[in-house]
Amino acid sequence: MVDPSTAPFVEVIGHLALAFGIGALVGLEREQSESGGTFAGSRTFPLIALYGALVAGFFPEFFPLALAVLAVPLTVAYAGKVYYERDIGLTTLVAALLVAVLGAITMHSSRGATVAIVVGGGVTILLSVKDPIHEFADRIEEGERRASAKFILVVLVVLPALPDRSVEALYGLNPRFVWLMVVFVTGLGFVAYVLGRILGLERGIAVTGIVGGFVSSTATTVSMAEKTVQNETLYHVCAFAVVTASIVMFPRALIEIAVVNPELVPSVVLPLGAMTVVGAVAAGLLYWRTTAEETVEPDELDNPFRLRPALLFGIIFAVVLLVSEYANQWLGASGVYATAFFSGLADVDAMTITLSQLAAEGEVTSSVATTGIVIAAIANTAVKAGLAWALGSKRLGKLVTIVLAAVVLSGVVSLGVV
Repeated sequence: MVDPSTAPFVEVIGHLALAFGIGALVGLEREQSESGGTFAGSRTFPLIALYGALVAGFFPEFFPLALAVLAVPLTVAYAGKVYYERDIGLTTLVAALLVAVLGAITMHSSRGATVAIVVGGGVTILLSVKDPIHEFADRIEEGERRASAKFILVVLVVLPALPDRSVEALYGLNPRFVWLMVVFVTGLGFVAYVLGRILGLERGIAVTGIVGGFVSSTATTVSMAEKTVQNETLYHVCAFAVVTASIVMFPRALIEIAVVNPELVPSVVLPLGAMTVVGAVAAGLLYWRTTAEETVEPDELDNPFRLRPALLFGIIFAVVLLVSEYANQWLGASGVYATAFFSGLADVDAMTITLSQLAAEGEVTSSVATTGIVIAAIANTAVKAGLAWALGSKRLGKLVTIVLAAVVLSGVVSLGVV
């Protein structure tokens, strides 16, 4: 806690200035919004933030009372807004109370100040994207809403109930960790899905490839391959989408590694980064070769918040985790690499998280984990080329294979450097 009676004067002023800045940031957004500052705007919000900061800094024991006192004039102003403008929206009222809390958090500690900055920025962004969020909500069908609600409910109910320890009956697996990774991987796909729905996939084939890579690169590859069978002249633009979806897998893997085992990131960043760069350059050349007439209508992506695929991934992940651990004990690194290859044919996420976790526990070395992750990524990349050959036109298969072969080669070469 920043104690104004003992902390340096400059430090206290700095925290107060930070609170003022957060309030001003939110206030400017509210001033420019539809409310036009009739309820609270660019002057009121900084004052509310300072109010919260000063009370929390000098009279912390009275902060709950101060927050309740602040709620009184805010409620009166809100009632007047409803009466005169016939607008019952609670957004600005809630934002004002939150800004008071954020102002108080800035006085808590240096970490509290950092949290206040992050949350304040997030609140500002959330407030500023009102129209896109409403448009996205309007586009969601009833079935998607029910599926998402069921998934979230299961997550909230199941996750806290699972034991956070190794269970002998499950061969030493930690049920909560397995389910947490299911939620994490599904959440990555859902974020991309929401982004795609907000932006609209029709805005460009690049968006289709990137979003498709996070949601399901395999589904994107199959879709694009089928389109070249219907119209072979689209093989350039479809190849671009397939390559883009395929290379998104590499930064996605880096995100997963950074969450599960940040210390492994320096080892994998070179091979996965090289594969990403080579793939991005190739995708750029493919896009440059397309013409304005070469456009495709992307298929609708499925909502990743569905229970059955999530449970399937959980089973795959648990099996891969067990097999990898025993393969390492019985066969050493060669067993891990074989498991990585066969697992990568179906799913890269399971192997990426598995090896990251095993490296964090000291079961395998960073070198073995890095090589295994790259092998899994290479195997999955080969599957994309195979799908392009099997389901698409010969031109698509040939073009995708050449590009992805260059991507794979860059990964192999960079492994030698590591």
